[in-house]
Amino acid sequence: MKTFTHINSQGEANMVDVSGKIETVREARAEALVTMAPETLTMILSGQHHKGDVFATARIAGIQAAKRTWELIPLCHPLLLSKVEVSLEPLVEKHQVRIESLCKLSGKTGVEMEALTAVSVAALTIYDMCKAVQKDMVIEYVRLLEKSGGKSGHFVAQYK
Repeated sequence: MKTFTHINSQGEANMVDVSGKIETVREARAEALVTMAPETLTMILSGQHHKGDVFATARIAGIQAAKRTWELIPLCHPLLLSKVEVSLEPLVEKHQVRIESLCKLSGKTGVEMEALTAVSVAALTIYDMCKAVQKDMVIEYVRLLEKSGGKSGHFVAQYK
């Protein structure tokens, strides 16, 4: 049975010591969906939203969040990210916005939390910018899609 890496022998939370690990190229992708009314999505896509470009703001928020994950999630290491990408795709027929992030670095620890934080904050930014128009938007399916590098190897989500 695997053990939790963030718990020491006394059962206390601690930051994992990665000093003995070798540096490898590590990459992670994550996604989130925001479901909204058709009118809300139309307003975003037409550029008629009174707060400005919702997608551009969400993209910047997601990138910034990935860079600051270590300040938001206890026990995460500060990382020197070499790439953070956040893309937003309108799924018009489903009244959704699909958000995907890609985080990459060469280092001693993975970037899964950075990828997940990026999509989460991008989704929250969409909600924040649109809540005056619609309060019942739903943020869902925040998940890791893929990760590579490091001792645990390559992971790909099994379901779509």
